[in-house]
Amino acid sequence: MSNGGYVRNAWYVAGWSSEFDDSLKRVVILEQPVVMYRTSNGLVAALEDQCPHRLLPLSKGKRLGDDIQCGYHGMTFNCEGHCVRVPGQDNIPSSAYVVAYPVQEKHDIVFIWMGDPDKADADTLFDLPQFGNDQWHAHQGDALHLKANYLNVAENLVDPAHVSFVHPTTLGNAASENVPVHVDTEGDVLVAWRWIRDAPPIGFFQKFGGFSGNVDRWHYYYLHLPCTAVIDFGSADTSMALEEEARDDGVRIFALHFLTPVNEHYTIDRWMHLRNAAVGDHEASAQMDDLFRVAFNEDKEILEAIDEQELLPQSRKPIRLAIDKGPSVYRRRIASLIEENRE
Repeated sequence: MSNGGYVRNAWYVAGWSSEFDDSLKRVVILEQPVVMYRTSNGLVAALEDQCPHRLLPLSKGKRLGDDIQCGYHGMTFNCEGHCVRVPGQDNIPSSAYVVAYPVQEKHDIVFIWMGDPDKADADTLFDLPQFGNDQWHAHQGDALHLKANYLNVAENLVDPAHVSFVHPTTLGNAASENVPVHVDTEGDVLVAWRWIRDAPPIGFFQKFGGFSGNVDRWHYYYLHLPCTAVIDFGSADTSMALEEEARDDGVRIFALHFLTPVNEHYTIDRWMHLRNAAVGDHEASAQMDDLFRVAFNEDKEILEAIDEQELLPQSRKPIRLAIDKGPSVYRRRIASLIEENRE
């Protein structure tokens, strides 16, 4: 694909746990159709979604216990991908199998490994210490469908500079336009951040945090390769003179974005949040969802317009600015990981 391909040896989010039951669900990840379902033991199975005989999607078939029977000629496959029955003959060809993908479920999120199954390591699943902490509230939001390449979407999620212009009434305001962005690309996780001191609160925290006077606020953008982002943002009354390491003393929120590349021009962004305020308050969760939907649809409009523009003939390459350090390093690392997968 023109935007560099995919990192296959990685965990991707196939969906929230609530999206999977005993029915056969077809999903497409990295251009690969997969059929997923919960087996009788409650675990999620994931198989290549095509019968090796005439290529009918197995999701068009039916379940026989924990097995799937193809809807065309009845070939039947177990949840490990092995063919267990070929109607009308006793021998089962060695080529009669489908790929089975490793699956893990954690924090009510279903992760799938799209590469070499021998390299799938559950210890590398995304995690945050705030999950399961009774001082924090976790709430799953929506699945935002974008007609955009996942690399462009991920770049947006390690870019604090766009917030002032794309989200002027929700996640940003004019006070941050000329505040420099700091970037750290030394570790495995890319980080971009900035503080805006003694400034009016953004719309989000006017509504949710209840701030009326000036605040100190922060944005920390963490990008976990290949495409999971954590945006740590919050506010505190300016009189607190909050230090960076004391962010828990303010109203602090982690917005999590799990990107699932479907194809070159289609990405699903499943978003959720963790917060240290209004713990257990479901009305607050609903109000925050409404605010996030407005903000993320602002991103969607920008990213889809860029995708359309990239399809047009270009006479020169886009320029890069100082604020692009994080995105530039991200592109190089993704290219390196894709090359490693090929080798």
